[in-house]
Amino acid sequence: MTPKPPRQGLLLLAHGAPERLEDVESYLSFVRGGRPASAKVLEEVRSRYQAIGGSSPLLAWTRAQAAALEGVLGMPVFCGMRNWHPFIAETMDSVRASGVERLAAIALAPQYSELSVGLYIRRTGEAARAAGVTAEIAWARSYHDEPLLIEAFADRLAQVWNGQRVLFTAHSLPEKALANGDPYDRECRATAAAVAARAGVAEYDFAYQSQGFTDDRWLGPTVESCLDRYASEGVREVVLDPIGFVCDHVEILYDIDILFRQYAAARGISLVRPESLNASAKFTAALAEVAKRCL
Repeated sequence: MTPKPPRQGLLLLAHGAPERLEDVESYLSFVRGGRPASAKVLEEVRSRYQAIGGSSPLLAWTRAQAAALEGVLGMPVFCGMRNWHPFIAETMDSVRASGVERLAAIALAPQYSELSVGLYIRRTGEAARAAGVTAEIAWARSYHDEPLLIEAFADRLAQVWNGQRVLFTAHSLPEKALANGDPYDRECRATAAAVAARAGVAEYDFAYQSQGFTDDRWLGPTVESCLDRYASEGVREVVLDPIGFVCDHVEILYDIDILFRQYAAARGISLVRPESLNASAKFTAALAEVAKRCL
């Protein structure tokens, strides 16, 4: 008798974000490992969420991506958040109840860093053991050069690029994160180069955005320093393309759409960005290919 194949599933993981202003303080305590945020930081973060409507669409987009993947893959797709509900630990109860025996796991961060994807891997392992999950977990540690991901980004870029200066970005990390050969910087720049090549962009720049509220030295150059240079060079139109992010959330809707756009305008620069991948069918196909390789 042919052995029955293992029941398979997929776990999507994201950072998590508050869906109400009242949740910002609790959310920040999870982000900071239980350490309370200062009144200044709390007010700044709360004001940013207020400026984008009082909540983040991160969970809604992650669930939409999960639903699309269920249709493509024909298997259960679970969502877990590292710093807000549904927490990874909460999701593991659903994984255990489903009877899944092999689980592909994809963090919705295409480029690997020990401080990001590595942390998802550790937190998921801890939650699985605590929940009594016996499923084998197969990780997609990085998919920064997945061809369909590159195509998805390039397709979005093509909708707004008409020869303007292009500035690719990714989320900054403390410089110390790269001390032991962490591949994050290399992978972010590789994604940018691949998207530029696919879209036919011969010249571009790369910067880091959304540096944290700590005294660490953070990866640069900053977006602001690039905009200052563009202004001195007489550049008047810029496309800012965040290839380190796969859906709308505060780092897109506030940092880019409000903060950087205002900073650029004050220097005589018109700044636009491509639509986020969000529910892109090509992005869904990319995630499906990554999941299949895991399984």
